Order: sequence, then C-alpha cells, then structure tokens
Amino acid sequence: MQPASLMAIPLCPYFGTCGGCSAQHIDYTVQVENKKKALAHALGFADIRVFTGEPYHYRNRMDFYFHPHGWGLRQKGKPGKIVNVQQCPIAEERLNCLLSEARSFFQKVDAFDAQQKTGTFRSAVIRIPRESSAIAFILHADSSRLPEALEQIEQFAKKTTADTVLASFQDAETSFSDDYQVIKGKDVLQETFLGKHFNFPLLGFFQNNTLIAEQMQVYVQELMQHYETKQAHLLDLYGGVGTFGICNADLFSSTTIVEAIPAAIACAQRNIRENHAKNAVTLLLDAKQLKKVPLAKPLFVITDPPRSGMDQKTILRLKELQPEAIIYISCNIQQLKRDVPKFSAYTIKSAALFDLFPQTPHSEAVVELVRRK
Repeated sequence: MQPASLMAIPLCPYFGTCGGCSAQHIDYTVQVENKKKALAHALGFADIRVFTGEPYHYRNRMDFYFHPHGWGLRQKGKPGKIVNVQQCPIAEERLNCLLSEARSFFQKVDAFDAQQKTGTFRSAVIRIPRESSAIAFILHADSSRLPEALEQIEQFAKKTTADTVLASFQDAETSFSDDYQVIKGKDVLQETFLGKHFNFPLLGFFQNNTLIAEQMQVYVQELMQHYETKQAHLLDLYGGVGTFGICNADLFSSTTIVEAIPAAIACAQRNIRENHAKNAVTLLLDAKQLKKVPLAKPLFVITDPPRSGMDQKTILRLKELQPEAIIYISCNIQQLKRDVPKFSAYTIKSAALFDLFPQTPHSEAVVELVRRK
C-alpha cells in the first residue's frame, strides 16, 4: 500500500472500473518520478530530463465504444465489457463537450455485439486538434442496417458543433479503414508545431497530447542544432505525416521521410508542399526494406517506431549506414531497453522523458545516440 503522502484522490468516478487509467490514486509528482526511474534503469543512464504538462484534461483523441445502454470505455480486466461514461477527466474539455452532444443525440442505437457479430455502431473516435474538431463513427460493415445508421449520422451532422463528421465501415475491430464516407467537413485534420502546419488523417495516428508533443518537437530540434548539419542528410524513419522531418528540414541539405502507411505518406507529401520544405522527399516503404534506399553521408537519423520497436533488418541497415547520430523516440521503454544495446558502436549522449500519458504507466522517451569516436 502506498504511504498517505504519495496518494491522490482520483478525479474520475469510474476509476477502478474503467480500464483506461491505472495511476490516478498516485500523486502526480510520484507518477513522474516513477517513470523517470524506470527509464533510467532501462537505459543504464541516470541523467534524464523530464517534460510534463497538465495531469488531467490533456487528451485530444478518445475512442468510445457503443453498447446497448450508451457510450463508454472498456472495463478493467474485462475488455469485452463496456463501462458507461458520461465524461472523461483525462480528455480535453472540448472533447468532453462533443461527447455530451453525441451522447444526447444517440440515445438509442443499434450497438454492435462483438460476441454475436451483430449490430451496427461499433465505436466513435472524437478528435479535437487546436484548429478543428471531428467525430468518426465506426460502423460494422456487414450490418443490414447501415442505411438507417447513416441517416442518423447525417441528422447528427446538421446539429453538432463538430467541424467534421465521418462514417467508417469496418469488419474488424480497428479505428483505421480506407472505406469511409465524409458526412460533413473533410477527412484530414490539421495541427501546428513550431509554426508549421501538419495535415493528418482523421483515423490515422497523431500524438494525443498536443502540448507535450510540441515540446518534444522543440527538444528534438534543439538536439539537432548542436551538430554541423548544413551539408548532411536527415532520415526520418517511421515518419508518419512528416512532423520530425519537416520541422528539422531547414537544418539539413536534404531530408527523406520513410513511412509504410499510404494515407500518412499522402499527408506528408501535402505537408512538404504547404510548408515549402523543398529539400524533403517521401518514400512509401516498410522500414525493414531500408536497404533499398540510397542515402547520402554524413547522415543523421530520427526514428520513431511503433511499440514493437524496429525490425532487426532495419537495425542492421542503420548500423551499416553509420549515421553520425540517431535520435530514437520510443513509447515502449521495455522495447527501447532491448533495442538500444544493439547499437554497440554508439553511446547515449542524452535522454529525456515526455509524459504524454499522465495517470497511466505510459510515457515517451527520446534518446540521443552518438557514434563512438
């Protein structure tokens, strides 16, 4: 049991029942210190810089699941069951306002039953980047009641304050699909980092904590500014819509953004044009096929892989390329612990923790690796 001085009163009435947050009962300063210690232990590197923001009301995206009695989040320990949720205290207030609008309108829906594989409404994705707002309804693609569901969504679109309303048709449990219909607005949202505008797919990946994500962009750019890069090349690996590559393109002679998801690459190309990053190019490519990419030297790398980390083929190729520095961004400390020692010719110059996910055990790490002389 935690000492009283380390305890906190959870703001969420669903804490302990909802499976979303598990640390609200721990004082936030203690949460951060625990994450810092975990990262230091994983890396064997004690000098960890820490970046934090608001402990509540920080998320700009939430995925809510339909059930016969409303909308909710997965139950703790029972992901097949849904906890009815009126508001979420880790979500931004604008997001909770849209949730209230939608809950009031969709009081009776044909909710999808995961066990029976029947019903229509699976879930809803609500996003509120600083410059817009959106709701995407995830529908069961094989439902016979899709026309009725679309009619409901079209009526909602006329009343909601959301800028964008979209219906996505899926036959599996995921929030990404190429099969969708825009009911209102557009399927691409926009966010601004370091004065640059980034388009991203409504149903695609983008950081869920805007303020800390921007702090991370600032930090990575500061790391790069310590090197002689004007004649160098930048590789932005697992580049998504190009945020890291484009934010740092001005520092380099040329920039290559590598990403495997077509919708993300399409946005990256648009972002290159709109931000006038004329020295940047994109490649639609799985990172494990990096051997196919001719890259100039001197080379610097920013790599931001998924939770599973980098494929062994990718790591071997990076070791062959011998970049001057590798900025490894990770949302999985245990995978980071496994990957970093594989770069035996490199040493850790700096490490930072960005708490993008307060009230949870998760965080983001940025590790600066430099080649041993």
